[in-house]
Amino acid sequence: MGARKMGRILLAVSLVLGVLSTGAMAADPIKIAQVVGVTGALEVYAKQSITGFAMGLEYATKGSMKVLDRPLEVIVKDTQGKPEVGKQMLTEAFKDDKADLAVGGVSSAVAKAMLPVAEEFKKVLIVEPAVADSITGEDWNRYIFRTGRNSSQDAISNAVAIAKPGVLIATLAQDYAFGRDGVKAYKEAAEAKGAKVVHEEYAPINTNDFTAPVQRIIQAMKDQKGDKYIFIIWAGKGNPFKIAEMKLDEKYGIKISTGGNILDGLALYKPLVGMKGSIYYYYEIPKNEMNDWFVKEHMKRYNAPPDFFTCGGFAAAMAVVSALEKAGSTDTEKLIAAMEGMHFQTPKGEMVFRPEDHQALQSMYAFKIKVDPNVKWAIPELVQELTWKDMEIPIRNKK
Repeated sequence: MGARKMGRILLAVSLVLGVLSTGAMAADPIKIAQVVGVTGALEVYAKQSITGFAMGLEYATKGSMKVLDRPLEVIVKDTQGKPEVGKQMLTEAFKDDKADLAVGGVSSAVAKAMLPVAEEFKKVLIVEPAVADSITGEDWNRYIFRTGRNSSQDAISNAVAIAKPGVLIATLAQDYAFGRDGVKAYKEAAEAKGAKVVHEEYAPINTNDFTAPVQRIIQAMKDQKGDKYIFIIWAGKGNPFKIAEMKLDEKYGIKISTGGNILDGLALYKPLVGMKGSIYYYYEIPKNEMNDWFVKEHMKRYNAPPDFFTCGGFAAAMAVVSALEKAGSTDTEKLIAAMEGMHFQTPKGEMVFRPEDHQALQSMYAFKIKVDPNVKWAIPELVQELTWKDMEIPIRNKK
């Protein structure tokens, strides 16, 4: 065989191998780590988030589970609800699993431990559903985005429900970042509307007996004049709504108010007919095509409606796919550029990542509790939708 002919053959083989190599590279999966507390105190929230994230990816990709012609691979990591384990799991995801980006942080304490890891590896972490303001506030870095609502969004929307001049409020919250950031934001929002927060109580995260903190609240409020409320900030186990059995309204004129919850949590609201508050998501409230699909498919697959944190997982998935498509790449800097100011659709409607702190601005729903004996949980009946354009959410990032 002549040298010229051999050269042509080698060139042809080289071109074929190059095409095959390019094809193989294009088929490499986009790896997304979902770092959540599959076990631990908030495991029910994590499991909902995992389900919602999977359904959201399915919806966003029209069932192909591909973006940029590459398959999506979700790697679930269990934080066990422990900050040190969350930090370890995210490190493992970026270092060993070579994840392109990550989603997660159920507990605010765990999420805060994970923030520096994203900065260390220069990878995007979408926080969902941890709530503490400090995540997109003083502990924030430029690699952090959040689809979950923050404490200020909870606070401002809940303040709309009851806060006005002449209203006196005591707070009862869990003694960690979620509770303390929540009270700080709520106090600011309620007092901006003319109400006064007169007492704060913080209880351990696993508290079951609320007698002592409620007695202190009673002492602080019983002789005061005005419309009186206890505003409760609670997540996970324990049932602070048992305090309704103490007949605080009847004896002292002290009513209860709180934010929304998962369906099992809403079941605890049944004795609280007429209670006012605000909720992040309830499956019957949003009216849009995406939520219609979500509710229908979830009912079909799980014989139950989608819940509070199922929606959160779905929203995070919509953000991931929207960002990848807009960036046209998994490159971190291109993702950040694409996501800052990005508008994207969710079962709640439109969200937008605020450029200054990467917090997703979104709707919240003021409600009034009603009870239907044929429904297992109390129903948060919509009073007012507060869109992201209706709320002035403080920017708490000082960087």
